[in-house]
Amino acid sequence: MNNQFTRLMMQIGAGGLENLKNSRVAVFGIGGVGGHCAEALARAGVGGIDLYDSDTVCITNINRQTVALMSTVGRYKVDVMKERILDINPQAAVEAHRLFYSPETAGSAELSQYSYIVDAIDTVTAKLELICRARQCGIPIISSMGAANKLDASALTVADIYATSVCPLARVMRRELKKRGIPALKVVYSKEEATTPKDQPIQCCGHPNCCKTDGAATPRRQIPSSNSFVPPVAGLIIAGEVIKDLI
Repeated sequence: MNNQFTRLMMQIGAGGLENLKNSRVAVFGIGGVGGHCAEALARAGVGGIDLYDSDTVCITNINRQTVALMSTVGRYKVDVMKERILDINPQAAVEAHRLFYSPETAGSAELSQYSYIVDAIDTVTAKLELICRARQCGIPIISSMGAANKLDASALTVADIYATSVCPLARVMRRELKKRGIPALKVVYSKEEATTPKDQPIQCCGHPNCCKTDGAATPRRQIPSSNSFVPPVAGLIIAGEVIKDLI
């Protein structure tokens, strides 16, 4: 009898599909990269998926994030993603964690229960904490480097962190991981030089369900630009690496 995984089983066989069904993957960061990764994992029949993110959908996410629709603005990304995954595979075991992962909150995520970990987090301190803890637990992890300010999806590639070039985030991660004695890390990164955003928004987007502030912009040096094709491709590449490793 055909089901939603019939075409995949033709490629990887019943045994490979069973391996995916019995796997549990954690995705940290349900944005432009992590959201598309989580959806691809679900469409590949991964049986257990844990979603970690504290953010809500903003109207400015709609250009690149699979969870972002006019109807979902203001909702927690992990809740929207959980519903989407269960609509793809009602038999999946999905946990939505409204958690901002950091060294202070890391104890809330028990990493040893996972078959694989996806790092699609934006902040360096959180990425380092997650990678170090995954290594301590002996759980494989793949990490996304910078996907913002990029226009060429074909420049994305898979490499060990110490073989990367060009990417400023990867440069920082190489230095910090070396200090911590981490000898290797599979990453997806871009060889494209970053573009410079042409315009900067000066106020909150103004959507009543989105901005829960007094309307003032959050102070930061520069808001990165992004698009509908580079972050999703990075997420799909990551999902492909996870799936190939699990089968």
